[in-house]
Amino acid sequence: MPTFHYKAYSASGASVSGTIEADSERQALAQVKAKGLIPREAHEEGAADTAAASFSFQRGISAADLSLFTRQLATLVASSVPLYEAMGSLYEQQETGALKKVLARVGARIAEGASLSRAFAAEPKVFGESYVSMVSAGEASGALDTVLDRLADFLEEQDQVRSRVSSALAYPILMVLVGGGVMMFLLTVVIPKIVVVFEDSKAALPWITIALIKLSHFLRGWWWLLAGLTIATVPLYRKAMLRDNLRLKRDDLLLRLPLAGGMLQRLILSRFARVLGLLLASGVPIIRALEITSDVLVNRVYRLFLQGVMEDVAQGGNLSDSLRKNPLFPPLLVHLIGVGEKGGALEAMLLKAGIAYEREFNTRLTRLMGLMEPLLVLAMGVAVGIVVMAVLLPIFEMNELVK
Repeated sequence: MPTFHYKAYSASGASVSGTIEADSERQALAQVKAKGLIPREAHEEGAADTAAASFSFQRGISAADLSLFTRQLATLVASSVPLYEAMGSLYEQQETGALKKVLARVGARIAEGASLSRAFAAEPKVFGESYVSMVSAGEASGALDTVLDRLADFLEEQDQVRSRVSSALAYPILMVLVGGGVMMFLLTVVIPKIVVVFEDSKAALPWITIALIKLSHFLRGWWWLLAGLTIATVPLYRKAMLRDNLRLKRDDLLLRLPLAGGMLQRLILSRFARVLGLLLASGVPIIRALEITSDVLVNRVYRLFLQGVMEDVAQGGNLSDSLRKNPLFPPLLVHLIGVGEKGGALEAMLLKAGIAYEREFNTRLTRLMGLMEPLLVLAMGVAVGIVVMAVLLPIFEMNELVK
């Protein structure tokens, strides 16, 4: 029988960990609950950690495909179509691809008597922990169609945010690539041909021309070194990011960046508020909802702080009081959460806060991109201007000598 390592909270709110033997992860969690503990996680000994570390609910299948499937399933469930028939119908209309294969396996598990959440849980690369937990809560509350609709809305909104960011970054990236290509062409092809004229004249050259010539020689002679360092940076960075302390430092640095750090914080706060509000509205217990939300957040600084928040809430503390201890959560969000706790509408306040921070992120992104476009054009103009000046200054001096 496999051995599982588990982490849980005791009745007093203290963090507890240990090992337990069980046939499956769900059985291990059930045994932990039977001990009077609140389980956080359970992983089989020797197995790879499959906790959700992605920036979305899913991996391996696009958010657009998953949201469309979720919306269609919600419609069929709301129409009282049995789950097995609904899954079969969605499988038949799905084009050949990864999702079709997944639906075939999910339908087979449902036919064997598994619940929808258990069938989804067996496909962790597609249906993340947050997705499965919400479906499970919807099944328990009898509001599966409503939960699926909320999930579809969330996935569509996150896909829209991702598309906005991609569209906003496309122009600056293109400008940088084109500008870099133009500069490389000038320095490695054009400048060396012009330099021959200056070297033959034996005249003293301006410092800017000398610097440009040395840079041109370096690029022509050592381009392979720069290319090798650039290529090697990717695997070295990925290897470094496997260490938790380096990832924590990187995430902390990202939050401190001017302009971009503030935008990233708004995006994280929007994700935190919307995911937590969505989970609570679906009937997921707050400790479990905080745990899932922590996994969904990519930034390790927020994850580390939320672990302490979970312990405070498990001991009977208020969510707003726990969040108030860290400046990562602004006073407005903390105040809205406090009002929601007092009025019994925490999930509604969280969803409103999530929408507000998403709008603020979109506004800041639009302003930043509007500022970056002329700045990039100006930077390209300055770079080309420096090259032109370095070439023309010696020519002007040679003309003066001739006169």
